[in-house]
Amino acid sequence: MSTKQEEIFEATFEVPQKVKVTLDKHMLHVEGPLGKTHKNFKKIPVELEVKDNKVRVRAINSRKKYFAIANTAYSIIRTLCDGVLNGYTIKMKIIYAHFPITVKTKDGLVLVENFQGERAPRIAKIRGQTKVVSKGDEVVLTGPVLNDVTQTAADIQARTKVRNKDHRVFLDGIYQFYKEKGIEK
Repeated sequence: MSTKQEEIFEATFEVPQKVKVTLDKHMLHVEGPLGKTHKNFKKIPVELEVKDNKVRVRAINSRKKYFAIANTAYSIIRTLCDGVLNGYTIKMKIIYAHFPITVKTKDGLVLVENFQGERAPRIAKIRGQTKVVSKGDEVVLTGPVLNDVTQTAADIQARTKVRNKDHRVFLDGIYQFYKEKGIEK
């Protein structure tokens, strides 16, 4: 093993013009035209510094593991800034063979009614600032935080899983088929 000290990873992210980033201890607050969000970096071992519209991410050690963690933190910050600036869109398709499925939103919940003829609706929670709109046989999810939009889509798809039947034959459900950066109007 060499006695030479390896260089510690450090990267600087240039914050876009319309986005404001502040750091309060371990909490990173990001504010943009589409809304506000925050991320807690307390359990992520990196050093963060916000200065002159730039965010500096620095690994705490020179090992490969900490290099990877610092790159992940950099990616998280970039995704948060892109989200409050452009937003994210996911489209899901409603598939049914016999019983027509209806999707409604109410009080922060997505209600999937008449799934395989069931009388009680299947319920999925809407995460964060995600907006859910049902248009015919499509469900469109939009929002500024990628984690919230994708988790809401995953919850809807998981709630419409076919139970006690062969899933190769009974293909009913709501499935994601389209994902893009930017909010579709």
